[in-house]
Amino acid sequence: MTATTTDATATGGTAPAGRPPGAARTCAPVAAWVVTRAVLLLCVLQVWVVPGPDVTVDVSVIYRDWYGVLSTGAFPADDVTWQYPPAAALAVLSPTLLPFLPYAHAFFVLVLLTDAVVLALLLRAGSGPGRSRRGVWVWVAGVALLGPTAYARYDLMVAAVAVAALLAGMGRPRLTGALVAFGALLKVWPALLLLGVARGAVRRVWGAAAVTGAVVLGAFAVAMPNALAFLTAQRDRGTEVESLGALVFHVARYFGWQGEVRLHYGSLEFLGPGVAGVSLAAQLLSVLALGWLVYWRLRARVFTPGTPADAAFAAVLLFTTTSRVISPQYLLWLVALAAVCLLFTGTWMARPAVLVLAASAVTVLEFPVFFGDVVTSTPLGVGLMLLRNGLLVAASLMACRALWRRTVPGPADEATPPGPAAAAGTPATPR
Repeated sequence: MTATTTDATATGGTAPAGRPPGAARTCAPVAAWVVTRAVLLLCVLQVWVVPGPDVTVDVSVIYRDWYGVLSTGAFPADDVTWQYPPAAALAVLSPTLLPFLPYAHAFFVLVLLTDAVVLALLLRAGSGPGRSRRGVWVWVAGVALLGPTAYARYDLMVAAVAVAALLAGMGRPRLTGALVAFGALLKVWPALLLLGVARGAVRRVWGAAAVTGAVVLGAFAVAMPNALAFLTAQRDRGTEVESLGALVFHVARYFGWQGEVRLHYGSLEFLGPGVAGVSLAAQLLSVLALGWLVYWRLRARVFTPGTPADAAFAAVLLFTTTSRVISPQYLLWLVALAAVCLLFTGTWMARPAVLVLAASAVTVLEFPVFFGDVVTSTPLGVGLMLLRNGLLVAASLMACRALWRRTVPGPADEATPPGPAAAAGTPATPR
């Protein structure tokens, strides 16, 4: 009897009584999530100490100090490390929700709960026709690969808002716009999600984003001084040691470059001859990336349900890779967007997503494990940065190529009149 039941299940028959359909596919990622997140908590609580700098200092010292200032009703305008939009104050103040815990412990618990919400959203969205659980595994694995840094920054909270915005876009465009605006006021980059909105939903999504952004920003501007200081906060940033441009100086050190690494605007940056030029080049690359994305948007004709996620993934990859700063937590943004992309069986972003996961695995090695080697430009440190940033460059190029090929019809396609599928309004129809 047992053998017969097992054979029937394996060949597509009825699942054993008491086990709902898909339960096994749900249990596996949930179990993996529980195990990996328990390890992350042990690391940030310093039960297990990860080699290298203490990644929890940002929470236990910097965030805690900001908390003290923000609690008075003002932004820490005199602190050059505060470079964030006003809604970031909500993330820093969030441990108030758990007053019975020390600040840092409360923050880690809230990040854990946010992580669980993202998992639940992905599990729910990954069910049904045309959907896949691959995205769930990307999230489970990607956050774990980044190590304790994933829980010691507020970026996971921002990523959760971005995931919710993309998933809401499948049926509630105004909610998508509101969430995108709120995410952008947490850490700017979710604004890039607007680039991939399907043509028929642009007015509703962009309109809701504009209204929400104006209301929230206005409320902060009225209630708290210096709410708009973030607009110029990063104007004088240099080239951070983990960025793509920093590779120039890592290598130049071996040829007598007379510069130094110093804590500057909250991160370790290269300072010295040529840094201003490399920083300007990085900004120009970001401008070119924006130009390409606008050109893509003007040419794109084929929008599927997964196109908004694919476009957001490609856009954030471009801006992360060309940035003057590529902090480890930035990989969380990419992991979150890759996870949403891979919820759709028709996505072309699987290979770039794998490269992002590989870059995440290298990132935990360059920070915190071997960060001393990165700062001093040892062969190991330079090798790690070449590998991590090379993976990001490759992922960016592959994602952009896939996005273009998927959405921009060639001359032959444009000359072909719509067929019966177009008349039926299938998701992959040019519009």
